[in-house]
Amino acid sequence: MRIIFAGTPVFAANALIYLLNGGYQVVLVLTQPDRPAGRGMKIQVSDVKKVAQAHGIPLLQPLTLKSEAVHAQLRAFDADLMIVAAYGSILPKEVLKIPYHGCLNIHASLLPRWRGAAPIQRAILAGDQKTGITIMQMDEGLDTGSILLQRDIPIDPHETAQTLHDKLADLGAQSIVEALELLQLGKLTATPQHETQACYASKIQKKEAEIDWRLDANQIDRRIRALNPYPGAYTYLQGNILKIWQARIAKNASGKAGEILAAGSEGLVVSCGRGALILEIVQKSGGRKMPIAEFLAGHFLQPGQFLSTVMTVSPVNE
Repeated sequence: MRIIFAGTPVFAANALIYLLNGGYQVVLVLTQPDRPAGRGMKIQVSDVKKVAQAHGIPLLQPLTLKSEAVHAQLRAFDADLMIVAAYGSILPKEVLKIPYHGCLNIHASLLPRWRGAAPIQRAILAGDQKTGITIMQMDEGLDTGSILLQRDIPIDPHETAQTLHDKLADLGAQSIVEALELLQLGKLTATPQHETQACYASKIQKKEAEIDWRLDANQIDRRIRALNPYPGAYTYLQGNILKIWQARIAKNASGKAGEILAAGSEGLVVSCGRGALILEIVQKSGGRKMPIAEFLAGHFLQPGQFLSTVMTVSPVNE
């Protein structure tokens, strides 16, 4: 089959590599335009573009897919199929109709659960026991198309968004190859989604990263893991932001929300609305990530002080 591949980040690049290693004929790659990013705002090339260039595949980076000129370019490649993975913008219906077999999407959830931009983070935040990959026949809706294939994996109790992303990137790559094999055998069947089971995975907002110590320890632990590596859950220490990258649930510990219960060889134990957390890896503003023992060596903290959520809990040393 003649395949157009549309994707941008490493999640998509992984699938593209699998397809190329499997001998599939990728005749064109679509990816987002190069854009400035990072502290230095240097122009960044997408992971998918790097793979396309390394394999000498024709590349398009249109600002929009709504242009008739772009549609004409896509038609010129006479594609049997388009495979889409985290492309970064919605495909208009004119584009969906161009390939003979339409467009297949690699989505990082078990649809119809967690449609939208942040399915990995939302699954962890919600405390889901499992997630997976859905290969979907794309339609004009947001992740509403018929399900062609699903493969699930458990969510480990210590899973972060990064570790789960990496597992799903591999699973997604394997799943799209499996789906193509079934398609070529005429054994790929479409099952409509159950709308009553649908839920939406909205984009993660930075304001969600602020820890509310009044919540249950399990909820806060999930937030820390779901927002690792971006944007990173944080609290306030002596009026300054303190990011928390890793923690674990404490046993038989309780106090006031945000109260430091212990700060020593056992770590930094902080009380939550219910239960407590032991902070393991933290990062102060302008600093680097460090184990809590190293952090405590340079910061005098003691039981009875507080980590704070601004306006809700008394700050340290108040």
